[in-house]
Amino acid sequence: QVHLVESGGGSVQAGGSLRLSCVSSTSIWNVRYMGWFRQVPGKEREGIATIRTSTFGDIAYGDSMEGRFTVSLDNAKNTMFLEMDSLKPEDSAMYYCAAGIDLSFSSSLSPSRYKFWGQGTQVTVSS
Repeated sequence: QVHLVESGGGSVQAGGSLRLSCVSSTSIWNVRYMGWFRQVPGKEREGIATIRTSTFGDIAYGDSMEGRFTVSLDNAKNTMFLEMDSLKPEDSAMYYCAAGIDLSFSSSLSPSRYKFWGQGTQVTVSS
């Protein structure tokens, strides 16, 4: 079992930045991929960025995510980060981190492929 805990969410004005963290209870090398997703009420969960833990590569970004969002890993701290810049009001959502074992790069942005999820951290961007 892998327990994930997110932190770093909060309220920020448009154009601002936030850095989210996701700490895993076990070594990140126990899973194949880790990723960030977000969801607003009434909508499907959306893939933001995913990264393969063994290579720190095979990074995938969701549509319109690359450029403003950057995913990274710190294996020594079993932690994944999401740097978010130039935030917009439409980025407001609950942000979740996830870890998966049985998936490939082509499916890494699909929430259904992830077995372990954190409780989420709220991000609110005001105009």
